[in-house]
Amino acid sequence: MFKIVEKRALAENIYLLRIEAPRVAQSALPGQFVIVRVDEQGERVPLTIADFDKEQGSVTIVIQAIGVSTRKLCTMNEGDSIADFAGPLGNPSEFVNMSAEELAKRHFLFVAGGVGTAPVYPQVKWLNEHGAKVDVIIGAKTDSLLIYTEKVCDNLYIATDDGSRGFKGLVTAKIKQLIDEEGKDYNECIAIGPMIMMKFVTLTTREYSLRTTVSLNALMVDGTGMCGACRVSVGGKTLFTCVDGPEFDGHQVDFDEAMRRQAMYRNLESDANEKHNHKCNCYGK
Repeated sequence: MFKIVEKRALAENIYLLRIEAPRVAQSALPGQFVIVRVDEQGERVPLTIADFDKEQGSVTIVIQAIGVSTRKLCTMNEGDSIADFAGPLGNPSEFVNMSAEELAKRHFLFVAGGVGTAPVYPQVKWLNEHGAKVDVIIGAKTDSLLIYTEKVCDNLYIATDDGSRGFKGLVTAKIKQLIDEEGKDYNECIAIGPMIMMKFVTLTTREYSLRTTVSLNALMVDGTGMCGACRVSVGGKTLFTCVDGPEFDGHQVDFDEAMRRQAMYRNLESDANEKHNHKCNCYGK
């Protein structure tokens, strides 16, 4: 069993859980994920690592309460324990293999949206600790949906669709402003967030021949590659997000196919939510 040592609400239906998991924390690297199972009857839920502390032996995850399993996980509190917390899984971010000399010469741009902002944090923290220069754009529809704005990095830019905070407009417009108007020169862009956001970020960065890495963790189901649900076409080849990724060259990803695959399970998820709600109503929960 794995104990929840901290729980915090970050935004509506979005929660931070810090889990006591010393072995996972000891081996974790930026970009990797874990598989969480609430109880013995629960489904496997892949979640990207949002932080890890080797000394404290804890791993942080951020969950949006959408389906039955994530909603159940979000109802748990400090002191409760979850059945399984397996990891770290997947390949870490490529930059962890770079030398200190290489990192010191590089300027990274991170573009984050929604709960995708959480896994950006350990990557930015790692890069800052190793001497790289980092800028971060965090986007959301409105101010109340923003998370992690207080701790990501010093060079932080906020973009909201309604202008309630920071730049008024999409993250893609902010990218253009930073490069075209402020003269920013980046070596690599890393985008993590909704699939549609990552698609248009890659279309924008292609105009500048800016290498762009995207995280396709939202496609994962069982986290082992056995279910086949996370198949994705990258450069014309079929790869599996959970074993070959979760990070890929965004300019090579077939996003239209990925979004179609992501939508395949929406009806099943809706049915599961309805059954769960009906069961809860019947038992007065």
